[in-house]
Amino acid sequence: MAEHPYVGMWVTKDGQIRHELLPNNRYDEARGERESAYQGRYQVTGNYIEYWDDTGFTADGEFIDGVLYHGGMVLYRNKE
Repeated sequence: MAEHPYVGMWVTKDGQIRHELLPNNRYDEARGERESAYQGRYQVTGNYIEYWDDTGFTADGEFIDGVLYHGGMVLYRNKE
């Protein structure tokens, strides 16, 4: 299966939320000083993303013009 173009690190403008989409369809989200605050699996279909957190909650989001809109957050691809 080919890697989708959204794999990588996504961050809020203030850098407090760091959301890494891993190539194995897992994600790891850090919040502030708390590394790995949330982890789980995800699936990308076109520009739509669905999340299933390891603790049981679900979420979704959408990629629009290179920006990830997820759970009321706006995340940008980390260029570093």
